[in-house]
Amino acid sequence: MQSSSNPTLAVRRWWAIMPIVFITYSLAYLDRANYGFAAAAGINQDLGISKGLSSLIGALFFLGYFFFQIPGAIYAERRSVKKLVFWSLVLWGGCATLTGMVSNIPSLMAIRFVLGVVEAAVMPAMLVFIANWFTKSERSRANTFLILGNPVTVLWMSVVSGYLVNSFGWRHMFIAEGLPAVVWAVIWWFIVKDKPAQVSWLTDQEKNDLDATLRAEQAAIKPVKNYREAFKSPAVIKLCAQYFCWSIGVYGFVLWLPSILKSGSTLGMVETGWLSAVPYLAATIAMLLASWASDKLQARKAFVWPFLLIGAVAFAGSYLLGSTNFWASYALLVIAGAAMYAPYGPFFAIVPELLPKNVAGGAMALINSMGALGSFVGSYFVGYLNGATGSPSASYVFMSAALLMAVWLTLAVKPQAAVRAGVVVRP
Repeated sequence: MQSSSNPTLAVRRWWAIMPIVFITYSLAYLDRANYGFAAAAGINQDLGISKGLSSLIGALFFLGYFFFQIPGAIYAERRSVKKLVFWSLVLWGGCATLTGMVSNIPSLMAIRFVLGVVEAAVMPAMLVFIANWFTKSERSRANTFLILGNPVTVLWMSVVSGYLVNSFGWRHMFIAEGLPAVVWAVIWWFIVKDKPAQVSWLTDQEKNDLDATLRAEQAAIKPVKNYREAFKSPAVIKLCAQYFCWSIGVYGFVLWLPSILKSGSTLGMVETGWLSAVPYLAATIAMLLASWASDKLQARKAFVWPFLLIGAVAFAGSYLLGSTNFWASYALLVIAGAAMYAPYGPFFAIVPELLPKNVAGGAMALINSMGALGSFVGSYFVGYLNGATGSPSASYVFMSAALLMAVWLTLAVKPQAAVRAGVVVRP
């Protein structure tokens, strides 16, 4: 029996698992992205940070994030997602809160790097967690509900952070937004189980059905002996390069959008916060539609590269408009933001369909770590270009070029397991 054909089972899993996944990743994203508001609200002046150094500090998070992805994924696969994420929540909540108490540049740099280290395991651990609970026909949507924690968090964070900064200053913003992760860690510990077999709210039959479906999916995938063999796969290498380029655009956009909007208009921080939120509302809608269609059609690549192409064109359009028409340029930024986020669910559904369970988590961590490196490059160079040129125009060109490269790399991926048991699977 296919577990996905059992409506009771499907509903129970979605309502029991996805809110937990969503909240956890939302809190992680809140504590990594709010630095852009501090940069727009005076942290540089208060601590004597130059524009170039500000870009480096904002990007340091991603260096820590880069180095600890794969160890986190291996622990999650072989030991426990529950324990790993619990300690990550406690530590990153503490680091985020301490950011509001720093008095000098070295301590700020150290905290940003450590924040990246302790958050590094969250994304691969959550992807492993989802693979334990959801079948192939559900995975794009499940991944999307995980990654929706990104735009939805930035949506409300943009408004709340704007008010907090305006009313209390950047220090209180960091403290107020860091504490919820520590509180959630306690809740997480008591409500999460690593695998369906450990819960009491599924019947034995439902557990057996789900286990049988997941085992059948694994049996249809070509065996891969170890991580080394998986990491050498041409498809994995191309996906790493693709996600590197894609992340340049995404994180250059996320971290510096408030500063770009503030410098391009005469708006205050509250208004900037509201304007910064709109692209993420559009992104949320686009992600839900793309993941639903991807699962419905069982197609992955076709729901990745067209959106990235639209994002590249929108950034190029913003560049061509320059500062002559703020609102038209802003509308194109909304389109770019939505288009860059839309493909996340289909993209992260590719790897579990390409590689067996024993190496899929590590491969996703490798890809995500290259995305972290791209995020470092994007957040650093976008901030640097904004400061060096006094205009976001050069940033738009840089992000557009990176997305075009991501489009080409997506089209170049030819998964080795594209044909299985006589059935053609469109990646």
